[in-house]
Amino acid sequence: MMPGQIAKFGNSAAQLLLGGLAALRSFGTGEKDSSAVGDDSRQDIVDLRDAVKQWREVFEHNPVMYFMVDPAGTVLNVNTFGAAQLGYTATELTGQSVLNVFFEEDRDFVRQCVGLCLETVDQSHTWEIRKIRKDGSVLWVRENAKAMLRGDGTPVVLVACENITQRKEAEDALRQSEAYLAQAQELSRTGSFGLSPATDEIFWSRETFRIFQCAPAMQPNLSFVFQRIHPEDRDAVRKTLDRAFREAEDFDHEYRLLMPDGSIKYLHSVARAVRRASGRIEFAGAVTDVTIAKETEKRLRRSEAYLAEAQRLSHTSSWAWDVRRQEFAYRSAELYRLFGFEPDQIDVPARAFQQRILADDFRRIADVERRAIHQGEPFEIDFRIARPDGSIRRVHTEGHPVKGGDGDVMEIIGTHVDVTEQFAAKEALQKAFDELKQSEQRFRDYAETASDWFWETGPDHRITRISEHADTASPVPTGLIGLTRWDIPPDAEFEPEKWEQHRAALDAHLPFRDLVYRSRDRNGSQIYVRTSGKPFHDENGNFLGYRGVSSDVTAAIRTEQAEDALRKAQAELAHVTRITTLGELTASIAHEINQPLAAVISNADACIGWLGRDPADLDAARRSVEWIVEDANRASEVIRRIRALAKKTEIEMVPVDINQVVREVMALVRRELATHAVSVRMELSSGLPNICGDRIQLQQVLINLVMNGIEAMQANVELPRELAIRSSRDGDEHLLLTVTDRGLGLDGDVTDRMFMPFFTTKSSGLGMGLSICRSIIEAHAGRLSAFPNEGSGATFQIALPFPHEAAS
Repeated sequence: MMPGQIAKFGNSAAQLLLGGLAALRSFGTGEKDSSAVGDDSRQDIVDLRDAVKQWREVFEHNPVMYFMVDPAGTVLNVNTFGAAQLGYTATELTGQSVLNVFFEEDRDFVRQCVGLCLETVDQSHTWEIRKIRKDGSVLWVRENAKAMLRGDGTPVVLVACENITQRKEAEDALRQSEAYLAQAQELSRTGSFGLSPATDEIFWSRETFRIFQCAPAMQPNLSFVFQRIHPEDRDAVRKTLDRAFREAEDFDHEYRLLMPDGSIKYLHSVARAVRRASGRIEFAGAVTDVTIAKETEKRLRRSEAYLAEAQRLSHTSSWAWDVRRQEFAYRSAELYRLFGFEPDQIDVPARAFQQRILADDFRRIADVERRAIHQGEPFEIDFRIARPDGSIRRVHTEGHPVKGGDGDVMEIIGTHVDVTEQFAAKEALQKAFDELKQSEQRFRDYAETASDWFWETGPDHRITRISEHADTASPVPTGLIGLTRWDIPPDAEFEPEKWEQHRAALDAHLPFRDLVYRSRDRNGSQIYVRTSGKPFHDENGNFLGYRGVSSDVTAAIRTEQAEDALRKAQAELAHVTRITTLGELTASIAHEINQPLAAVISNADACIGWLGRDPADLDAARRSVEWIVEDANRASEVIRRIRALAKKTEIEMVPVDINQVVREVMALVRRELATHAVSVRMELSSGLPNICGDRIQLQQVLINLVMNGIEAMQANVELPRELAIRSSRDGDEHLLLTVTDRGLGLDGDVTDRMFMPFFTTKSSGLGMGLSICRSIIEAHAGRLSAFPNEGSGATFQIALPFPHEAAS
């Protein structure tokens, strides 16, 4: 009973106490004894004193603590046993407040209990409360108390106390044990339960309620339990319970709960079957929430799966070697694959693995492992494996000794990494590196022996590198490192525009090609250099400079200069030839001019005549004037053509109608043709595309060929003197213009040499006409050829290309 609980109790103790008190009261101080005692009752007094004595003995030595207190709580009397139980003597307690033997926090309760007894005289009350022993220890008692009236009518409270300290301590121990059990169940997530399938009664501990997320006030039953079990596990749980109940056997199973929030709990439940006296089977067991363990197990399995996959992908295996047993303590699945075994071949002995290592490599491994075990130091080593299919795998292994409690190495844990591909890649890389070095050396040799030289500039366009030449006589300029390109040539100040454009291209980081400039070779002689370069950048696109190649083009430049001079000479010679030809055509030219001039005079005379009539015939006079104008224009056109031929001009390549060129030439040589009785037959194809050429030079060539034809036919007496000029096209690529005469023809020697300079069959010729004609035609990318005709005469053929656009 806890402090504050008051109950009535039986009368035995109170009756004993009250009987003793009544005897004592009747014994009193002796006054009553003297007044009541008669002579005949002396024996009764003696008997009474004996009774009191007996009652006192009973009071003093009864194993019950007795207290008598007044309404104020003062101890009026206490038996020796009671005082001794508290560590006091009766004298020490008598006259003291009874509250002194109670805890401070319990004293109000004591006052209430005493007050209750005083309010209910002759009614018994009981309660349990702590008391303080003299030595400070606690004494639990159950007190039976009752108030009664003394003879003088004043109340006293009689209290009988029973020592219940051991029971209280047992209850506290049990309560603490239950608390410990509850804490243990909560910490272990294990609840307990009792199950009676016959009555559908279930008893749960507090932790079991928590596991099932139920309020402790709820009365669980099997129906509720199955509702909370995951639907996929209900049948299995029901079968387990049915079998255990039917066969009265223990059960141990796992199942899942589907909680109201949708989460899953994993439970492990064990129970023992208990048969009651009635024969009914009940189960007492424990249920553990193993969700965390299950999730951890799942994560561990997933982690193991990831590790296995990572080992498979990285070709890395792990192992542990038991040094004392000389056997593997652990082998990963990848280790089996590395050595050519199946991962599920768990009974493969270590010897089988060792036999697949090449013998030389295995001996090295054994030596390294012995040293590692002796020194307790980690090690690394590479070795080879010969697989059953004949392939060789290269392995890199690392091992770490693990020491036991005795300080000796008991185990080696390590990894094997399949580095076959890396080794092959390394070999390929080394091979590529060697080839690259050879290639570099080869190109270096090329550069050092080539007539060209290679150079490199930095971001500031200053030369940082230039290839070396073993030939000291090579034209590579010296002392160029640190110079810009425009610091080198002596022509920079004479061609500022060229160098400005070049520097603009460099500043824009644009490639350049075939820049020609003047420089000086090792001997100080002037040379011409052609150079090309392209910018280069780092991996981030930052400009680093230029790399390029330069060539000594002095010979080529000088050749071009010579060719230019030759072309100028040839043009000069062609001009002289034209002038010469014009001199030969003086009669024809004069005739061509005289004809319109004669017509002008004639028409002028006629005009005067028309005007002299009375009246003047103005219409006829106007018509005569118009004819004068036409003839004057015709004479002017002849003079313009002559002047054009005589004029010394640069070659002007323009679209030219070859048929028109033929007609213009015919107008100039008409008098010569007539003088030499040469008839001309022109077969000019219509619709020919224009060719690109210099009109004057083409006229010069055609005049030369016509004049040669006229001259070739001077000896013809019986044969007709006929000159045929034809124009046609040779496919889509060329225009053909032929001049055919009926003269003496060409023999083989003449044909081979007739276009050579200074070769002539004429007594007064220079031998330059046909040579100049061929040069002119070749300058037009054409071809001039000659061949004898069948029968008599010769044909000169000019083939000129159509412009590309026209040909297409």
